[in-house]
Amino acid sequence: MSNRFQGSRSEVRALSTYVKLVRATETASGRIHRHLSEDGLTTGQFGVLEALLHLGPLNPCVLAQKHLQSSGNVTMIVDNLEKRGLVRREPSKEDRRRIMVHLTEEGERLIREIFPRHAHAVEVEMNRLSPEEQEELGRLCRKLGVGDADVNQ
Repeated sequence: MSNRFQGSRSEVRALSTYVKLVRATETASGRIHRHLSEDGLTTGQFGVLEALLHLGPLNPCVLAQKHLQSSGNVTMIVDNLEKRGLVRREPSKEDRRRIMVHLTEEGERLIREIFPRHAHAVEVEMNRLSPEEQEELGRLCRKLGVGDADVNQ
C-alpha cells in the first residue's frame, strides 16, 4: 500500500494488511488454479464439479452459497458444464419443483482425474508456510471470516 494515504495509523495498517491479504490470495489462487486451463475449466466450473463430487447432487442455490457467488453466475456455470456433458439437471425426488444438479459419468471421471492434481497444487502452495504457520493462518482467516461470532472454535 502506498504511504501517501494520510489516514490514522489504524486505517493505514488495516489497508496495508488488507492489500497484502488480497494480493497473496490472488497470487496463490492463480498458481493453484493454473492447471485448470489445461482441462478447459474455469475456477467456478471446477468448484461446482468439486462440490458435486464431495457433497453429491445439490440445488443451484446451495451451490451458489458454497461458492459465494450469485445464483445467476452459478446458473451460467451449470449451463456451460451441462453443454459439455459434465453435469445434468434433474427434478428433486422430494420436491419436483426444485432442480438438483448431478455429475454425469463424464463429469465424475474428469473431476476425479483433476482433483488429485489440484490437491497437490494446494499442498505445494501452502507448504511455503510451516505447519504451524498454516494453522495460524487458518485460525486468523476463520477469525476474520466469522466477524462477531465465536472464533475460538
